[in-house]
Amino acid sequence: MAAFLLGAVLLIVQPEIVPSRPAINSKTETSSQSVQRELLKKTSQKNDFKENIHSNGSCRQLPQTIIIGVRKGGTRALLEMLSLHPDIAAAESEVHFFDWEDHYRNGLQWYINQMPFSYPHQITVEKTPAYFTSPKVPERVYKMNESMRLLLILRDPSERVLSDYTQVFYNHMQKHKPYPSIEQFLIKDGELNVDYKAINRSLYYIHMQNWLKYFPLDHIHIVDGDKLIKDPFPEIEKVERFLKLSPQINASNFYFNKTKGFYCLRDSGRERCLHESKGRAHPQVDTRLLEKLHEYFHEPNKKFFELVGRTFDWH
Repeated sequence: MAAFLLGAVLLIVQPEIVPSRPAINSKTETSSQSVQRELLKKTSQKNDFKENIHSNGSCRQLPQTIIIGVRKGGTRALLEMLSLHPDIAAAESEVHFFDWEDHYRNGLQWYINQMPFSYPHQITVEKTPAYFTSPKVPERVYKMNESMRLLLILRDPSERVLSDYTQVFYNHMQKHKPYPSIEQFLIKDGELNVDYKAINRSLYYIHMQNWLKYFPLDHIHIVDGDKLIKDPFPEIEKVERFLKLSPQINASNFYFNKTKGFYCLRDSGRERCLHESKGRAHPQVDTRLLEKLHEYFHEPNKKFFELVGRTFDWH
C-alpha cells in the first residue's frame, strides 16, 4: 500500500515534458522523460514528495526556463526584472546543478528541492551564469528537457572582462586579501594574455557552438545586456514574448536611480534596487591595453554574429 501511494505521488510531482519535435510513437517515452524517471527513482525519498507539495496547491517543479549566462552579463538584473511578472517563479540563488559535480550527483530530485513553490500556470526559472561556459552543461540540460527555453544575456566582451576582474577584486578586498592589478592578468610577456580565464569566458562563439549542438537557435533567446542597462523595458518585452507570457511588465516598473547610476524596479508601490555589489566602477585601464583587448575580440565577435544571425553594438 505504501509503495502504491508513493508511486501515486510520484506521478503528481513529475512535471510533464513536451518533446521539441514530434514523437514517432506516442506510446514511446522520450529520452528526457526516461532520464528524469530514472534519476527520480535513484534519488527520491518519501519525505521529498511531501516537501514538494504545498497545501495551497503549489509545488516545486523542474524549471521550464534557465538563464544560462553569461557571468557578469546582467543575469541577476534580468532575473529580478523578469520576476516582476506574476507568472514567473524564480529560484533565489544560483543552483549550480549542471556544472558542479557534487550537486549533479545528488540527482534530479535534489534539483527540484532547490526550486521555489509555484502554481501550475507559472514558469519556474533558475539562473546560473557559469552554465554557458561549462562544456558538460548543454548535454545535461538537454537530457533533462530537450524543450527547455534558454535565456542568455551578453555584454560587450571587453566590458565583461573588466567586470569579471572587478568582482573578484572586490571579493578579495572584502576579505582583506591583496589582489594583483588587472594589467598583471591581461599582459604576459608584453602581449595580451589570452589564457586569462576572464578573456576565455568572453569568447562567446566557442561556447555558443556547444549549446547549438543540442538546442536550436529558436530555443535560445539572447538578451542585449548593454541595452538592458540603458533601457530595460524593451528588452524585457522581448523576453516576455519569447516565453509566451502575457504582457504584464510595463515601463512604469522601471525608474532611473541617479545615486546608483542604473535602473531600479517599482512593483506594486514598492521600490527596490539591485545589491550594492552591482554596477561597480571598473578599474582604470591604459588606453593602449584596451585597444589590444578590442582588437583581440574583433574576429571572435564577428564569428558570433554570423553564428546567431544578429549583430551587437560592441567594440
